[in-house]
Amino acid sequence: MNKKFNSIIKVFLLALFTFNFQLLPINSSAKPLNNLNETPTGFTQSDRERLIRIETILEQHDKRFESIDKRFESIDKRFEESRSDMNTHFGWLIALFTAITISTISFALWDRRTMIRPFETKVNEIKKILDDLQEEKTANKILNALRELAKKDNQLAEILKSHNLL
Repeated sequence: MNKKFNSIIKVFLLALFTFNFQLLPINSSAKPLNNLNETPTGFTQSDRERLIRIETILEQHDKRFESIDKRFESIDKRFEESRSDMNTHFGWLIALFTAITISTISFALWDRRTMIRPFETKVNEIKKILDDLQEEKTANKILNALRELAKKDNQLAEILKSHNLL
């Protein structure tokens, strides 16, 4: 776009200078044309000097446009660098957010498991106690049966008394 802009400006300036020269008399010391058949004389020294000055001015404008182009290029480079820096920072932010999310979910799962383990152990202990109670019921049934048998059998009654079961 900068090259197109420069070429448009150059054409505009060239057209402007050319138009100005057409309006100005070519030679200020030239005689006015009295007769339409007379032709004006060629370029004078002052005309050549004017053209040289115009060419130097155009060259100066070209140099200015080149310096402006260089400034635009440096600004474009700075924008690209800042954009790449922003992309890098954005990538780091995404990575940080992902890490925080994963660590939060992991902590929640770990906490849930560690919280459930004590309940599992207590439930297992209660089951064990209930199983033991179930076995004691069977033992109680046997003891009751032996007590009834001890009513009829004296020897068994003495054995149960010696163990404080009667």
